[in-house]
Amino acid sequence: MLETITAINKAVNGFVWGPIMLALLVGTGIFLTFRTGWVQVRRFGYIMKNTVGSLFRKSDADHGSNLSPFQAVTTALAGTVGTGNIAGVTGAIFVGGPGAVFWMWVSAFFGMCTKYSEIALALKFRVTDEKGVHKGGPMYYIEKGMGKNWKWLAVIFALLGGLASFGIGNIAQCSEIAGAMNGLFGLDPLVTGIGLAVVAGIVILGGVQRIGQVTSYMVPFMAIFYIAAGVVVIALRITEVPAALALIVKSAFSFEAVGGGVFGYAIVVAMRQGFARGVFSNEAGLGSAPIAHAASSNKDPGDQAIWGVFEVFIDTIVICTITSLTVVLSGLELGEEALATYSSNGAAAVAAFNTILPGTLGGTIIQVSLLFFALSTVLSWSYYGERCWGYLTHDSKAVNLIYKVVFVLVCIVGATGSGKLMWDISDTLNGMMAIPNLVALLALSGVVARETKRYFSGNRLS
Repeated sequence: MLETITAINKAVNGFVWGPIMLALLVGTGIFLTFRTGWVQVRRFGYIMKNTVGSLFRKSDADHGSNLSPFQAVTTALAGTVGTGNIAGVTGAIFVGGPGAVFWMWVSAFFGMCTKYSEIALALKFRVTDEKGVHKGGPMYYIEKGMGKNWKWLAVIFALLGGLASFGIGNIAQCSEIAGAMNGLFGLDPLVTGIGLAVVAGIVILGGVQRIGQVTSYMVPFMAIFYIAAGVVVIALRITEVPAALALIVKSAFSFEAVGGGVFGYAIVVAMRQGFARGVFSNEAGLGSAPIAHAASSNKDPGDQAIWGVFEVFIDTIVICTITSLTVVLSGLELGEEALATYSSNGAAAVAAFNTILPGTLGGTIIQVSLLFFALSTVLSWSYYGERCWGYLTHDSKAVNLIYKVVFVLVCIVGATGSGKLMWDISDTLNGMMAIPNLVALLALSGVVARETKRYFSGNRLS
């Protein structure tokens, strides 16, 4: 039975993370880029000034029962910046060569506009309950934007998201946390699992506001920690950086095979690995992050949508690039055979950092980073799952409580077991979430174009 399920999942996964779907994901970003007038390029200055730049301006705004714009983006980033930024990117370079990094950048460039569009629609079509709490995401903009005849598509998205929250958002992450805690402190996975359940329970049962409060402190810390460590690593090999960047660009269009592969096939592998890791990392087009952004107290869709550009930029262009440069600068032998000599993609990332840093410092940095990246992902995905199940059950309080309790207990399962099959299935479900979301993005692209024109029609200059 398990073999049959594994075989079916492998076939479906091969499609949802295969060339056709990856082309559709990136293609949607290209289409939306043209429809919005290249907003991520023409308005980049304004976007940076009014996202990360706004953090240095004091605000006394009352956000009521909702999240502040910054809490909304840190909650979304908590789910976006995860193990894929380290382990996933490292695996992509080993398999696809340095050229995979270039195609990852390409996917991120257009992904900025995709996520901008998702968030704009999330706020445009969100609902507000009797307590003044905002709720939104793809399931809402599919039903309200495309019409009730398309509610079945919204239901499919919510069901896939609700199920995926237990795997990608929980089991896979808790497994990484258990590994990191064992490596750092020698803790037994069961002890880690129980501790995780307690911590997650305290935060998750406190609702979205508590999740937002926690991520607003955790995400900046973990991002600054990893970026600072990465900058030090790159600085130690600074004279080799120009050559590394040249190699990345050259390899992106090279027909020379990586690690003894088939001649002429290398460019295809590099593109597939780069696109897949880029999309998987920044989640542009998958529809998860808009659920968190919809809880923002921002009233204007444009004010929150511009955070989507910043989100993809910091996730992929900054954090993933740090991992990429470290792997390329390490000089480690690449190829699938070389990757197979490591116990995991994360172990390969540790080897890259240790090659440049003294002793085992690199390994410690990776384990600490994975610990925080994975924990933050657990917290944000608990909210994604909550909203998906809430949509399906008309916000049943009983179902909401049951979901939270089960989600917390699953943390123990994730920490103590490998959960490989569950991870693989959830990886597939996560990819399948993109299908209804992309249909909605394409169908509602006109709405995004009008909202963009309206938002930037005033005195807002790029």
